[in-house]
Amino acid sequence: MTTFAYIVLEPSGKETKGSLAAESREAAMAQLKQGGSTLVSLAEANALNKEVKINLFAKKPKPRDLAVFCRQFVSIVSAGVPVINALGMLEEQTQNKRLAAAARDCRMDIEKGSSLAESMRKHADIFSDMFITMVDAGEASGSLDVSFSRMATQFEKDAKLRGTIKRASIYPIVVVVVTLIVITILLTFVIPSFEGMFSDMGTELPGITKFVIACSVFLRTRWFILLLVIAGIVFGVKYAKKTPKGAHFFGRISLKAPLFGNLHVKTASARMSRTLATLLASGISMMDALDIVAETMDNIYYYEAMKKAREDVSMGTSLSESLERGRLFPPLVYHMLHIGEETGDIDGMLTKIADYYDEEVEMATGQIMAAIEPMIIILLAAIVGTVVFAVIMPMMSMYNALDSL
Repeated sequence: MTTFAYIVLEPSGKETKGSLAAESREAAMAQLKQGGSTLVSLAEANALNKEVKINLFAKKPKPRDLAVFCRQFVSIVSAGVPVINALGMLEEQTQNKRLAAAARDCRMDIEKGSSLAESMRKHADIFSDMFITMVDAGEASGSLDVSFSRMATQFEKDAKLRGTIKRASIYPIVVVVVTLIVITILLTFVIPSFEGMFSDMGTELPGITKFVIACSVFLRTRWFILLLVIAGIVFGVKYAKKTPKGAHFFGRISLKAPLFGNLHVKTASARMSRTLATLLASGISMMDALDIVAETMDNIYYYEAMKKAREDVSMGTSLSESLERGRLFPPLVYHMLHIGEETGDIDGMLTKIADYYDEEVEMATGQIMAAIEPMIIILLAAIVGTVVFAVIMPMMSMYNALDSL
């Protein structure tokens, strides 16, 4: 396969540059002309003319980016604009470069005869399994705009949920960073200015003073060791999370952690309910929906619970009964889900569960912040106070010795 760089003039008059892989120049020309485009130039790609489709610094689209993308798609298609033209318009309007590039590639694939879902499968890093499955269902039922509208709601709720947790974490992170900066300044600039005076005293220094001086010397002379230890811990945790034992270990910590464990459970309940409701309302089968929901769960215990639920449902067990056996979700989830199963309105009941736990996450986040703020302030005061006390103690001993003369 050879990579060719090309420039084509589309039927709409728009000039498009890109690159593609083909067996030969003739095959590349035939592929480019399939959509009715006029070939302007075609040459083997090299370091100078090869198009880089995705900026190395471009970020993966966030749920809010996908929500806007879906809303705009619904608005354009509802106005009677063909899907191909809609994708072209979204390519120009979308701010996220990776999402815009994916929209462009999807448009070109559709021009060559692919379906929208098939073209999106080539961009699994941008479009999730849920996204592609819902698009496939929308194309099959002729209600693509409905599928995109439901996905927009899903992404908006997910973005709001993530935003709530992110806002709550800003204050602790800022305080921790400020604390580290203050400690670094004290140990690298303040403490060294007193070391000469302490050594001139000729007296035994208190243990706390020796400890602080030792920390200061270590930070000034062996700071690279500290960086290596921190880097080792970070990479070690990332690696451990990818192993089965590590994933279960950190998953258990997430569920059992004081304050945050309850928030983690409520967040998982909201995400599971919202995603499953969206999929079922779009006509996705329960089996496929449970598979997709499992992939959206961050905690391996919830992933395994949804996989087990799929297995149980395939054997004839109700979903509410399976979740109740797992004991991972709060009782309200499987009780309300049982009512939905009895009334035949599972997706509607799941939506109510998701709405309820969205509010619970906001309340739990506020409670956590109310508890953490004084704890962080006390910790900061204790650290700074220790350093100040270590400086003052030898000076007080010196003044007491002078007074006794």
